[in-house]
Amino acid sequence: MKTLVYLTLALLIPGLSTKAQQRPQYTQYIFNNYLLNPALSGMENYTDVKIGYRKQWTGIKDAPQTSFISANWKFGDDYLWRNPLSLPDHGDDPMSRNYMQNYTASPAHHGMGVTAVVDDVGPLSRVDANLTYAYHLQMASQLNLSVGVAAGISRIGLDLNALDFGTDNPNDPSIQNTIVSQVKPDLSLGVWLYGANFFAGTSVQQILPQKLKFTTDPQYNTGKNVPHWFMTAGYRFFVSDEIAATPSVMFKHVSPAPLSFDANLKFAFKDRFWVGGSYRRNDSFSAMAGVNISKLINLTYSYDFVTSELNTVSNGSHEIVLGLQLNNFYEVWSTTRMW
Repeated sequence: MKTLVYLTLALLIPGLSTKAQQRPQYTQYIFNNYLLNPALSGMENYTDVKIGYRKQWTGIKDAPQTSFISANWKFGDDYLWRNPLSLPDHGDDPMSRNYMQNYTASPAHHGMGVTAVVDDVGPLSRVDANLTYAYHLQMASQLNLSVGVAAGISRIGLDLNALDFGTDNPNDPSIQNTIVSQVKPDLSLGVWLYGANFFAGTSVQQILPQKLKFTTDPQYNTGKNVPHWFMTAGYRFFVSDEIAATPSVMFKHVSPAPLSFDANLKFAFKDRFWVGGSYRRNDSFSAMAGVNISKLINLTYSYDFVTSELNTVSNGSHEIVLGLQLNNFYEVWSTTRMW
């Protein structure tokens, strides 16, 4: 029984079965790349706040559930002219063709932010809290390059009450050797290149090598954190004066799992509401929609249609995100200008 319990713990820990990713999965990352890349800290003229919840693989007991909150802002108040950080006229549409034709790069500046993510998978729970910083360099008249870093802590916990050892051994002595909570330092890096109608970036999470173990038995304490790599790019063009389309892609690599590939497409209508779709290879198709309720509040929703073998037991995944644009001096409608 002791060996069986430890083997069960080993299989439950994402770090020990490294073919699964250890970080939460998102569908709406395209509208909040800041969650994956700290280089986006302080890119807007307002404080960008996002509050989200994801219910993955509904219909499966103890499937992943993720809640998060993020906020980022720029330093100083000197960037109030026509550039990616501001608009000269109250209420201008930053997605308009006229604005994009007169686009200028933002001056060099600093940005910072915070993220907090809670991820629950069965008896396992994870809390990640990070402080982020980015420096935005003006490369040319219409081009910026930002470099960012995120530093914080990760707490990984195990709920023993959620483990079922059967009626014969409800209080098996082997669980006395388990470690129910551990705190690890966390570090992420990223770069982001952006202009009037395109963006491209790369980032890596969990840079610091950290061992993970839920037992004092040396036979089952070989788990570890592994780096998560993300590469994304997109381009925005106008279908008409009122409709803009933004195709984008993302590659994700978590060794030794196969390379993951996402393809996304968004259509924005006068930047008041938008619809889109996404495809994740060997995993799902997604439908997405969002609306700018006011110049302060926006709301987005996505639903994943599972295409993997889980589609026989899962009803798909839901994700909803509430956005707030605090200190929105120019009262712009858009949450992010390019995607």
